[in-house]
Amino acid sequence: MAIAKIKHIFKKYPILANSVVYGTLYTGAEFSQQTYTKKIAANPSEDYDVKGLARFSLFGSTIGANVLYQWYRWLDGKYVGTATLTIVKKMALDQFVLTPPLIASFYLFMSIMEQKQDVFEECRNKLLPTFMTSCVFWLPAQGINFLFIPPAARVVYVGSCAFIWVNVICWFKRQDYSKTKED
Repeated sequence: MAIAKIKHIFKKYPILANSVVYGTLYTGAEFSQQTYTKKIAANPSEDYDVKGLARFSLFGSTIGANVLYQWYRWLDGKYVGTATLTIVKKMALDQFVLTPPLIASFYLFMSIMEQKQDVFEECRNKLLPTFMTSCVFWLPAQGINFLFIPPAARVVYVGSCAFIWVNVICWFKRQDYSKTKED
């Protein structure tokens, strides 16, 4: 009964449902990262970064979910079926056409929300290592997605993978990849 209601909600309100789920998973991943970095690995009395959680929630529920919903709708309409060549095309397009601008938009969005002076610096320094790691993670995940996951559940599946991926991207976000300037 509950599964039927959930399916009905996703069919009737796909953008809203995917936004809620993807935003929640994105926020949950950042929360798990903060729990590890602030409560377990560092000082247990350190407070959670609520503004950081809000930034991840906002990105996940607006940009992430909506871009992915429209992307998979287009991709599934353009490349129908589960033939090997179709799956390879979908995976290549997903990884090499969608992923770089999506990662860039993540870093730019976060830098703007954090009111950084140079909103492009983090993107310049972290885009390539983040993208290379995403290839290792997302290519197999998308193979499963395009082979076994029904189109109506793609954003939720990707959102579930994103819970893991956002933990990875949170790690990248916390790394210092800035290039030291020589005086």
